[in-house]
Amino acid sequence: MRPPSISRRGLLCGCAGLVAAGGLAGLADLGVAAADRRGIGGDRLRIGYLPITDAAPLLIAERGPEFAQPVLFRSWSALAEAFLTRQVDIVHLLMPMAIQLRFGLGAPARILGWNHTNGSALTVAPGITEPGELAGTQVAIPFWWSIHNIVIQQWLRANGLRPVIRSSASRSAGTVELIVMSPSDMIPALANGSISAFTVADPFNAGAELRGVGHIHRFLGDLWRDHACCALVVHQDLLDSRPAVAQAVVDAVVAAQLRIGADRPAAAKQLAGRYLPQPLPAITKALTYSDRIPVRHPGWHPQRIGFQPFPFPSFTAALATAMHDTVVDGDTRFLSRLDPASAHGELVDDRFVRSALDRAGGPAAFGLPPGLTRIEEIDPS
Repeated sequence: MRPPSISRRGLLCGCAGLVAAGGLAGLADLGVAAADRRGIGGDRLRIGYLPITDAAPLLIAERGPEFAQPVLFRSWSALAEAFLTRQVDIVHLLMPMAIQLRFGLGAPARILGWNHTNGSALTVAPGITEPGELAGTQVAIPFWWSIHNIVIQQWLRANGLRPVIRSSASRSAGTVELIVMSPSDMIPALANGSISAFTVADPFNAGAELRGVGHIHRFLGDLWRDHACCALVVHQDLLDSRPAVAQAVVDAVVAAQLRIGADRPAAAKQLAGRYLPQPLPAITKALTYSDRIPVRHPGWHPQRIGFQPFPFPSFTAALATAMHDTVVDGDTRFLSRLDPASAHGELVDDRFVRSALDRAGGPAAFGLPPGLTRIEEIDPS
């Protein structure tokens, strides 16, 4: 099934919806990206990213002269808007958001591979030790269509709580209000008490702990083993008109993933200051959490962000299924025509990552099964 064609009016309405759902519009960020495009004549591919460790492989990958310097965005809505309006060509994007763009807005978005696995957590205010203590409070998420929103809703329900939106939370009713917030605003909001918790990618969880304003309650990888948060997303026409460039992008990202896995402290130093505004200790902690941290599934190593590129079809199918059961503030009509069994083939093009894996030493170089298949392991309790 081809995605519905997206008209200019439909695209603008989609962007408006993303802005409304995702927080700040990020017009200043778009202006920076647009200025960069004018300065280079539009010939070089532009990379957009959020300042999180999930973006590490894309940021420290060796890029040739056909690529412009990456542009930082402060919210997922701003990054998605920039992608839709062709201000950027290559992004690391929330996987549920990529599904929304393609099947909900009809954007010709294609996933080339995963940027990482795990790397996110639920961070709560000091003094909170049990899930029930979140009842009657607000919990921040980075975007409605995010793995964070999907998994945290599963976790809340498994612990006898009910997520609500646009409705005040009630302690007696056991409800928790979910609100969308830009990642950069989450630590200050937790510090001033306007929220009781947030779930987001690192290094914001590590940063909250280092500042003493919160502590990690659960790693999301302890709820869904080796889940993908962000994927490498491009426009279909790049694959059609410049496949060699697309292959070069994936090759560079795969090579960067291997380098990060081999020396995480060195990767943290590469990211600090140049690409990520957070302090080096927070970035280093996010990349090197100790295996001695108490978790429910120690064999899953949920505290450890992983860097492997292959997009498993089983994950896309499970993710699309979970989206049907997730409460969001936005248009969900596209879910009625979203078939979890076929979503992967329509959204993901894994030709390039398979070739890159072969050149990088095969699946074994990343500890992946030789047949590149897996069974999803999910425990939201």
